[in-house]
Amino acid sequence: QVQLVESGGDLVQPGESLKLSCAASGSTLRYYAIGWFRQVPGKEREGVACIRSTDGWKFYLDSVKGRFTISGNDAKTSLFLQMNNLKPEDPAVYYCGVSLYCHEGLNEYDYWGQGTQVTVSS
Repeated sequence: QVQLVESGGDLVQPGESLKLSCAASGSTLRYYAIGWFRQVPGKEREGVACIRSTDGWKFYLDSVKGRFTISGNDAKTSLFLQMNNLKPEDPAVYYCGVSLYCHEGLNEYDYWGQGTQVTVSS
């Protein structure tokens, strides 16, 4: 079992920045990937970014490349998502989760938290 708690979501204006945090506990070392996905009501879940713990390789959704940065510790107990230059298409509930493998487009996780709301509006 893994428990995850996200925080840091807020209402910001376009172009501003936010840093999301995720605190994980439990059997995190059983999983080789930790990452973020987002969900908008009525739309498909979208994988945002993940880290592969075996070699540090990172996946980013094309629309966030160059704007978002994922980071975390080796134990997979802390995860962050630095989001810069937020755009009107970024609002969603952001979730952190753990999975066996980090790969391109990962959006299915074995465990995830309750999510944190990001709103971008002028």
